[in-house]
Amino acid sequence: MANANVRVRFCPSPTGNPHVGLVRTALFNWAFARHHGGTFVFRIEDTDAARDSEESYQQLLDSLRWLGFTWDEGPDEVGGPHAPYRQSQRMDIYKDVAEKLLAGGYAYHCFCTAVELEARRDAARLAGKPSGYDGTCRNLSAERIERYRAEGRESIVRFKMPDEPITFTDLVRGELTFTPDNVPDYGIVRANGAPLYTLVNPVDDALMEITHVLRGEDLLSSTPRQIALYKALIELGIAQEIPAFGHLPYVMGEGNKKLSKRDPQASLNLYRERGFLPEGLLNYLSLLGWSFSADQDLFTIEQMVEKFDIADVNANPARFDLKKAEAINADHIRMLDVKAFAEACEPWLRAPHANWAPEDFDRAAWEAIAPHAQTRVTVLSDITQNVDFLFLPEPVFDQPSWDKAMKGEPAALLTTARAKLETADWSDPESLKGAVLSAGEEHGLKLGKAQAPVRVAVTGRTVGLPLFESLEILGKERTLARIDAALAKLAA
Repeated sequence: MANANVRVRFCPSPTGNPHVGLVRTALFNWAFARHHGGTFVFRIEDTDAARDSEESYQQLLDSLRWLGFTWDEGPDEVGGPHAPYRQSQRMDIYKDVAEKLLAGGYAYHCFCTAVELEARRDAARLAGKPSGYDGTCRNLSAERIERYRAEGRESIVRFKMPDEPITFTDLVRGELTFTPDNVPDYGIVRANGAPLYTLVNPVDDALMEITHVLRGEDLLSSTPRQIALYKALIELGIAQEIPAFGHLPYVMGEGNKKLSKRDPQASLNLYRERGFLPEGLLNYLSLLGWSFSADQDLFTIEQMVEKFDIADVNANPARFDLKKAEAINADHIRMLDVKAFAEACEPWLRAPHANWAPEDFDRAAWEAIAPHAQTRVTVLSDITQNVDFLFLPEPVFDQPSWDKAMKGEPAALLTTARAKLETADWSDPESLKGAVLSAGEEHGLKLGKAQAPVRVAVTGRTVGLPLFESLEILGKERTLARIDAALAKLAA
């Protein structure tokens, strides 16, 4: 049932290039919000000055727009009632909340040094005990705090976890319980006063009234911490309620390892540069943990939004299958009307993608060949090698194709075919086919064997678009000139 009160957020860090796992998270949040007629909040977590960059931030904006995502609240010109939506611009808010947590007894200053912490962790591991923070500074006296400060010790701020289990119902995984020994007190503010993700993320969710947190499984272990913090924020009057959590399954790459940002196939830019359609890529990514139906993998983004339910997400890891992604993208290319397909391909038909001069691009020829090309490409970048014979002054011969096609007596076949093509009707592909078929019959060859030398002579390859439609579009003069060039090459 639609629920306009649904508020979800997508909050990436602007570090490096966007990756497909990040896009899958954005997609599920966006589809959930749109399905319910709710609000999709786009927020930037840019508190790590050493890693965040403006270039990555702009890439995020550009990528979301390319994918077709729109946000109801967020950075750039969109804005909203909870602005700003970049965490680097909200530092005063986090400082104020941290002070209230300290004053309310929900947090405390921790003066433990890194050396002391590591020594105690090692001792705990040797004793077979949990190696998380042991609460040493939880109940320091005022005198001890003053002494530490007099010694010049720096302190971080730690949140005080409750000494009782935390249970919640995950929207994907069902009821989960975390015991106190597995969720120790944790840092929320660095010694230099900079707030940590563990504070800023739930504080922003609370202030932005987020109702559902849909995020990756790798963040599941932090959820009991956030729930405890939410309870404190509610008691302080900062939050209204604890959001529902749903943790999305891992996306696995090669070798059944989690797909990381460092994996080449993880980069969103790779798919964009290869010419994946946004619709095709999103269709495939939606299948990484969710299914439209038992017997249907191909659907539009509008159909996904209509049907998407977080309860249908599978908790098991999803494996990224590039071949399936390409197959689904190819299906979406077929779904385009011819004009849209022609327009989508055009960037690849011009520099720097194309290997012909801009003035050699013939729009009329391209529009004529587009219906035939549309059924042959998997990604839009495939188009250049399918139609380059139309725009190059002469074909670039693929040597293996040449060797394969020019067997037996190719010169005799090409000579006969040329003579018959000379008198064929060049406005009718069937007439051109008949000319080559007739030439083949004279040499004891079936059409497949007869047309192979002609195809390579004209296009440079043994496979490609429908041959006789291609010859019609290329035209009589250029076709015959290329057959003459092939005959000269054979005679050399």
